[in-house]
Amino acid sequence: MKTSEQAQAQGPLSSLKVLDFSTLLPGPCATMMLADMGAEVLRVESPNRPDLLRLMPPMTGKVSAGHAYLNRSKRSLSLDLKQPGAVEIIHGLIQSHDILVEQFRPGVMERLGLGYKALSAINPRLIYCSITGYGQTGPYRDRAGHDINYLALSGIAAYSGRRKSGPPPLGIQVADVAGGSHHAVMGVLAAVIQRQQTGQGQHVDVSMTDAAFAMNHLAGAAYLGGGVAPEPEGMLLNGGAFYDYYRTRDGGYLSIGSLEPQFMKVLCEVIGRPDLASKGMSPKPVDQAEIRQALAEAIEARTLAQWQEVFAKLDACVEPVLNLAQAAEHPQMQAREMVVEVEDLDGGRQRQLGCPIKFSAASSGPRYAGVPLGTHTDEVLKELGYSQEQIRALRAQKVIA
Repeated sequence: MKTSEQAQAQGPLSSLKVLDFSTLLPGPCATMMLADMGAEVLRVESPNRPDLLRLMPPMTGKVSAGHAYLNRSKRSLSLDLKQPGAVEIIHGLIQSHDILVEQFRPGVMERLGLGYKALSAINPRLIYCSITGYGQTGPYRDRAGHDINYLALSGIAAYSGRRKSGPPPLGIQVADVAGGSHHAVMGVLAAVIQRQQTGQGQHVDVSMTDAAFAMNHLAGAAYLGGGVAPEPEGMLLNGGAFYDYYRTRDGGYLSIGSLEPQFMKVLCEVIGRPDLASKGMSPKPVDQAEIRQALAEAIEARTLAQWQEVFAKLDACVEPVLNLAQAAEHPQMQAREMVVEVEDLDGGRQRQLGCPIKFSAASSGPRYAGVPLGTHTDEVLKELGYSQEQIRALRAQKVIA
């Protein structure tokens, strides 16, 4: 297990400074990824409306486990943006920061005097990233939404799940993270590269619904280019073929993805049905139904542990369905340092998910766990040149907490 002490201070993004105005999952996850890769991230958070993630159990000391993870390696500035004097502080910070990430509905930052136009006038090199459900334009720009809504509108939910039971509520937030967080990081870093050439920053507009819609890669190509609309259990990879999960005798599950002929051959030999190997990629429903039935009967005849022993020695694209606790202890996750120990401000350690991007020339990873609200407020203001007397006055005026 890797500790935070082993993570080098200089990551590949150590030259970048980020102001983070986001809350909950999409924005904080994006800025966590930037921080894991070495960026200096300062989180600006209201003392009156703290991030709900701070309150979500379980708690790990003074903060929640979710907050400690998503906001690791970030400093915290507690600032009421509605109070006179707050905008002046942001104006001071914006001069030395490269990137701003915000997650308010369109127009909120403008009303606060912190929109892209106002801040880019102070720092033309600023890269300003807005993450929203539906983007800065269009008839839905002001509409509220959550991950399940974005997946519904994107077309993804309609062909996911089973015909009889319909689309499932997923265990992870696909549109929030793969849509919002990941696309924000890609957009920001693309803008950084362009700024190296032009010297100019820009506004990066990330819509989680846009990003989810764009993730219809294979189904979207088939429909838009070939006129074939996807349906639940109607395609090779969504339950329309043998590519699926199969229940074992003791209630476990095996994932079977033996699509290529060489893998299908091994699979069919293991279950004693070599005659089915040639039908693996058959588009005929009758062939797929035959394979599915044969697999279901064979897999249900042994326990999950027995099947794990069998397929551990074979290259057939067959793996057990692990719960999260089992996944965290899996030798592959351990070897890849995907579980790390991160220090908190009290000197304790917390286990967290590791950074999935590995670099040969620089290290990536967390420096410390997410901190209580406003931990670095005085420190940040002193760096801006505020005296202790001025800081006390700001606190008395409730600009800071």
